[in-house]
Amino acid sequence: MLFFKTICKDMEMCGSYITNVYDVSLLPFRRARSMDDVTKPLVYPYTDTPPFGKTIELAPGVKWLQMPLPMSLKFINLYLISEGDGWTVVDTGMRGDDTHQLWWEIFNQELDNKPIKRVICTHMHPDHTGQAGFICEHWKAPLYMSYSEYYQAKVMGGMMMRTGGNWQMTDYFERSGMDPSFLENMRKHQGTWSPPADDKPLPPSFIRLSAGDLLTLGENEWQVVIGSGHSPEHVCLYCKELRVFLSGDQILPIITSNVSVQPTEPEGNPLEGFLESCERLGNTLPNDILVLPAHNMPFYGIKERCQQLLEHHNDRMLSLEEFCVTPQVAVDMLPILFERALDGHSVFMGLGECIAHLHCLMKLSRIERILENGVYTYLSIDPTLKERARPGEHMAPPERPIVV
Repeated sequence: MLFFKTICKDMEMCGSYITNVYDVSLLPFRRARSMDDVTKPLVYPYTDTPPFGKTIELAPGVKWLQMPLPMSLKFINLYLISEGDGWTVVDTGMRGDDTHQLWWEIFNQELDNKPIKRVICTHMHPDHTGQAGFICEHWKAPLYMSYSEYYQAKVMGGMMMRTGGNWQMTDYFERSGMDPSFLENMRKHQGTWSPPADDKPLPPSFIRLSAGDLLTLGENEWQVVIGSGHSPEHVCLYCKELRVFLSGDQILPIITSNVSVQPTEPEGNPLEGFLESCERLGNTLPNDILVLPAHNMPFYGIKERCQQLLEHHNDRMLSLEEFCVTPQVAVDMLPILFERALDGHSVFMGLGECIAHLHCLMKLSRIERILENGVYTYLSIDPTLKERARPGEHMAPPERPIVV
């Protein structure tokens, strides 16, 4: 993430290229609906958030705290679960001095003089794993993660962030139709990022979490529920006794998690897994549970939210199908999915989301992809599109992709 922020500091041309492709106001797919039109609105029982360095108890033995983020989302929600004689930490925040110092405040003021006994990271992203090395080492507490997420975090924190771009990454962007100026700046900044000298890496060992595992934390059992799409093997935690579901980034209110094809897996189909997870969670979890997400506010209404997310992504796929009645390049489709012209890091995130929707459509045999002169073009091929199309009735898109 920081690598691409560095790349894009002097990349003003990235946004201008995409802006000039289309006048967004003239696009044929004007959006009228919002996700609240699909189902009844969610219920948010809390109006206040915990100040940095403090906690709010949401259920017996479950504390909510927040840490700052250096991005459009200004904070991440983290949680403490009481084990009676100690605490479990769920997610840890970004690396950096600010978050590090806030954890010291939590240690000194919010733990009731009890130790951290274990650390659970829901998934690999650095806003969730960034302080795991420090907390685990300080308390000599084991790290719990799913298998895929632990090793993906190791790769993200090592090879990719230190080496920068490579020919596979260049190939990914070129085939998407990305402007050469973006690629040139990416090459220019290869290998320019390195972690701080005092940075604590992810612990060298972990305890594996798998779907269906039961963790006894204090007097309650928490079941491990696995989702995918935003990341490959995302851990959620469900406590039937407390009626609480820790959703991490798998299910968020208000915003949608980034579901992207990455240069490290250019033929991936993460949206298929995300849609399956939404359908499964919406069908199996009770609707009266309090959902504790990693971003935005705790809420009730997980069935409604899962239905909203399904409708949202299906609507985006239909928008792309309608646009691809003539052959199109991925980078030219960004104005279909995002209201504002993209620049900098948002180009990278938006492009990954666009390709994720295209790959899902390919799997459904609704779009075909052709490689011409080193660039992929996409063409709608489903004969039922004429009956399904509804131009002018699509949901209002986000202004830009959310980085979570």
